[in-house]
Amino acid sequence: MSSLWQSWKADVACVFARDPAARSTLEVLLTYPGVHAVFWYRLANRLWYWNFKLMARWLMTIVRWLTGVEIHPAATIGQRFFIDHGMGVVIGETAEIGDDVTLYHGVTLGGTSWQEGKRHPTLGNGVIVGAGAKVLGPILVGNNARIGSNAVVVKPVAEGVTVVGIPGHVVKSKKVDEAKRAHAQSLLGFDAYGVGADAPDPVERAIHALTDHVLALDAQLKMAQQELVRLGSVLPEVELPNLDACMLDACEAKTPDVTPNSDSANPNS
Repeated sequence: MSSLWQSWKADVACVFARDPAARSTLEVLLTYPGVHAVFWYRLANRLWYWNFKLMARWLMTIVRWLTGVEIHPAATIGQRFFIDHGMGVVIGETAEIGDDVTLYHGVTLGGTSWQEGKRHPTLGNGVIVGAGAKVLGPILVGNNARIGSNAVVVKPVAEGVTVVGIPGHVVKSKKVDEAKRAHAQSLLGFDAYGVGADAPDPVERAIHALTDHVLALDAQLKMAQQELVRLGSVLPEVELPNLDACMLDACEAKTPDVTPNSDSANPNS
């Protein structure tokens, strides 16, 4: 029971490092449904392995009614686990969660099969799963990975990367040494919701790449047109749409240098 007490203390203490709204231990104990759910899960988990399985399931059903968090008592959860806001979180029977993991509201650690055995994901240490994200199937999410809000992840995730989108795409690698990571942590604080400020939208990146490609092709066509005119061809005038409306403020498009050389600048030379 002393181990259970130590786990409860650690679950409360970790809240202050991950939620700036937490002001006192009493406030956390009285008003954080995610903390309440984890408290009762730890007791139900012991009941489950003491073979009081029906009692454990019944206890967690009551907890679901009271907190909006559904945790199967057979799930394996490490130390300093924090569920922020809590409502709508579902953690399946064979889910495994490491130490220092954070989940936000609406997260599902679910299965993709009705077959017995390992059906739910395994989360490594230090993982953050953003609001509304779904991590499905017996996949491994590596240590210190980030799952962005509303992402749907059905494939394994490497250590230290950020995944966003449907289906999940890797958008940022966080393979940095521990000294740099600790320094960033001291400056920026907790990386909430699984997406840092420097994690770009993969759709936005694709649009920028396509726009750069179009601009490069346009530059080549202009040079080809100038050369044809220099050789005496008469080309029809075609009004092309302006690309300014396609540009996104988050990234400046790189317009290639289309300045022709001195010979092609003068069509009559």
